[in-house]
Parts: sequence; C-alpha cells; structure tokens
Amino acid sequence: MSAASKILTLDELVRERARLRAQGLRLVHCHGCFDIVHPGHIRHLRFARAQGDRLLVTITSDERIDKGQGRPLIPQELRAENLAELDCVDLVAIDDHADAVALLEKVAPDIYIKGAEYEFNRDPRFEAERRTVERLGGRVVFSSGDVVFSSSALIAAMERSIDPYHKRLHELTQRPELAMSALSGVLQQMRDRRVLVVGETIRDVYVLCDQPDVAGEGPMLTLRPIERRVYEGGSAIIARHCAALGARPTLITPLPENAEGEAVARRLEGEGVEVLPVGVEAPICEKRRYLVGPQKLMKIDEVTPCVLDSARRTRFLDLCASVGSVDCAIIADFGLGLLSHAVIQPLCRLLRERAGVLAGDVSGRRASLRQMREMDLLCPSERELRETIGDFDIGLPAAVWRLMHLNRARHVLVTLGADGLISFAPSQNADATGWARRLESEHVPSLAPIAVDPLGCGDALLACTALALSAGADLLQASFLGTACASQEARLLGNIPINAAQVRQAIAQAHAAHLAFTTAEPTPRRLEQAS
Repeated sequence: MSAASKILTLDELVRERARLRAQGLRLVHCHGCFDIVHPGHIRHLRFARAQGDRLLVTITSDERIDKGQGRPLIPQELRAENLAELDCVDLVAIDDHADAVALLEKVAPDIYIKGAEYEFNRDPRFEAERRTVERLGGRVVFSSGDVVFSSSALIAAMERSIDPYHKRLHELTQRPELAMSALSGVLQQMRDRRVLVVGETIRDVYVLCDQPDVAGEGPMLTLRPIERRVYEGGSAIIARHCAALGARPTLITPLPENAEGEAVARRLEGEGVEVLPVGVEAPICEKRRYLVGPQKLMKIDEVTPCVLDSARRTRFLDLCASVGSVDCAIIADFGLGLLSHAVIQPLCRLLRERAGVLAGDVSGRRASLRQMREMDLLCPSERELRETIGDFDIGLPAAVWRLMHLNRARHVLVTLGADGLISFAPSQNADATGWARRLESEHVPSLAPIAVDPLGCGDALLACTALALSAGADLLQASFLGTACASQEARLLGNIPINAAQVRQAIAQAHAAHLAFTTAEPTPRRLEQAS
C-alpha cells in the first residue's frame, strides 16, 4: 500500500475494520500523539505489528492535545503521514474525540497495545480504555519498554538548547506592543494614509531560461529564454506596496514622454497609485536578470542617467510642493541621477514641512545617503551606512550615532540581510552621556532566514515601516511590521507588492512558532513510550 492510501477517515476505518473481521484477520491498535517519532516509538510499533495481522495507529488531533504551549510540534496531517511511511504500520487515522474510549467503541480492536509504563498504572483514563477493549472481546497487551523516550522531554530539551534566533523571536512576541491584536491595530490605522513617494522608476525584468549549456564555438554559457516577466520597481514598487497595504500613495517620478511612460503610469494607477510624472527624454532604466529556476545567473543594467535640467528641476520641486500635506513622505534614491545634491537638499526641506513622517533610503553606490537631512527614518544596509560615514572599523552603534549626528535623523534601521535588522533611536534618558548610552537599539531577526528572492525586500521594509510610524506605531512595532512585510517579499520570485493580509500572516506565523525558547524549567512529566 502507498503511504497516502493508509490514512483513513473514521468512517473509512469502521468499514475497513468490518472487512478485516470478515476475513478473520486480527487487528492490533496503538493510540497516541506521536508528535516526534523516536526510537522508543519504532520499537513499540514493531512489537505491536508482531502481535497480529494488521496494525492500526490512531493519533490525537491537534485540538485535543493538551501538553502545553506549542504542542503539538508537528500538525496532525504531517504526524499521520510520518506514521504511514513506516512499513510496520498498515492503517492510520486521526481521532478527534476527547479520549480514546469513543474510538475503541467503534474499532473494537483484537489487541490494544500500551507502553510498559501503563502496566501498573491506575490512571482512570487508561482504566476506561482497558474496560472498553475487554468488554468488546479484545485484549490489552503491554510492550517491552526496553527503550523509553518521551516526546515531551525531547521537545523540552530542544527548547532549552534552541538557537539565539528563536530565543530573540520568542522574547519579542511576548512583548505586549507586539501582540497580534496590537500589530493588527496598527495595520488598520495604516489604511487611507496619504503617502508621497519620490524617486526613480526602474523596470525589473526576469528572463526565465532553460537549463544552461556550453556554447559550441567557445567556453561560454548559453542561455535559452523561455519566459519574460516585467515588474515596475524602484520608487514604483514602494508606492505599490503602500497601495497594497491600504494607503493612498502619490508617486512623483521621471517617465519618458512617450507611449512607454504612459503605459507605466496607467498600470500603476490601476493598482491605486496616483502618478505625477516628470517628463524626460531618457528611457526607463531596465535591470535584466537571467534565471534558471530561482537561481540568478547574470544581471545586465541598461541605465541612462536621469539628470534634470534647471527647468525640469523646478517642475519637479513644484510637483512635490503641489501635493500638499501628507501623513508620510518617502524619498528613494537609486543613484540614477535624479536626486543630485542640487535637488535632494531643497527636496528634504520642502517635504520636512509637509510630511508627518519623512523617510528615506538609498540603493547603489552613486546614491547619496549623506544628503538626506532631518529625516524621521533612514533604512541603510550596514555597508551603505559605513560607506556614508567613511569608517568600516568602528562598532555599529558608534557608526549609527555618527550618521544620526551628521544627518540629524531621528531613527535609523540598519538592515543585516538574513540576520534581520537593528533599530536605533535616541535614548529617553536625559542624563545619558556618550553614544553607547545615548542610543537605544532593538534587534529584530529576519522572519524569512532563507530568501527565495531578496530583490525588493528593502523596499517592502521601507514602505511598511514608514507607514506604520505615520499611523502612530512606536519604532519597535514599525520595524517588526516592516520585517514581516519584507519576509513575505523574500518568499516571492519577482518584485511583487505585499498586502496587509500577507503581513498579518507573517506575524501570525511568528507568534505560532512551536519551537519557542523558554527560560522556565520544563514541568516534570512521566516518561511515556508513546506520548
């Protein structure tokens, strides 16, 4: 039998039991949680199979398990699949009854196997099981007990030795401001926020290719494209994230004055983004990536610098001023020439007067983080931070303090890739002296340590964090929500906007992590062979 065919519903199990009885085959029955199938379980099940013709293993459903927070570790469907893969197991079913008595009434096994530790046990639940089996003509047999393990003890041991990532995640999810209800409230407040996004639009192109080969005329790679996917990236994806999260974004960006620029504007407006274009002659920057499966093999950047003349510079700043007051403004410099020193300094002053929250980020070596002044939020990577201050040796807090001092920034999130981020804010201690005491920091681990595609994670983080701050969230709440948004982006191939439902899903997964670190000593439990 295949593993899938071994797993039966309770109705199917009753019919199969009747068929086995008609054939004169003895049914052996084991019941338990089987959260982690360990060596004790294997010996227990092999012993059971040797006592009859067919072995049925039933497991307690997730809702009926009462072994503490985070249990079961493995959901019921996977626990059933694990058992069905064992050669010694013939039938598997999930039992949703409060105890095994109701199931035993329906199955009436010829032999019911329990662990050796139950032989002299007077637990009333087991006594009820024994009476039911014997009343229906069956026998209760105890396994040898030569190897005794406990799933609960094994899980408790893993929790005590768990890695720092899960320890930190558990610490964060226990804080009241990061409770599911509190974060959901922030997401709700983010709806309908007026957001202005300023920066260059980039066309991100993914060329999906067949398996690579070696060219016949020389030792070079040959790629055969089979599909082309195009995404509006750069400042456009930041605005798209804001729209997907329920805000009302306006995007001010250079676009060519032709059909290409008009098509991009129409697509963005179809996603809820108001577009105020600055007409330019230069085509949209295209960054083309060649992939085999999810693996990127090569990237080609087709970049024409977008430099504004004095007339267009005035038009650009006038457009930004015409938007009026907004809840949040985001400046994204991708190093393509739009945000020159002559533009970004008056732009920051202009938006500082009009935005409740002013946020900024850079990408690329030609971007200018140093010129982003008086910002409520900056989101550089550690490399971008250190390149800006010109120091790769000092500690990270000292580097952040120097940037905050130079730029007069209120908050800084330093992104660390798969290690998550560290948020920095001025200390609330008025008597603090020295940068080590003047800054308060929080590490938020990545909620997607393994990224399918890291493209766009920083944009998702920036959009969600800035929106959350504008909705009244504190820095930890905002950075946790931003990390959740970025984690969902990392799971997708391509530059795709993330919505509020996806952010809630990431938060729920973080709160429901079963291998949660605990500082408390585990409650002593009886060793159970089939716990």
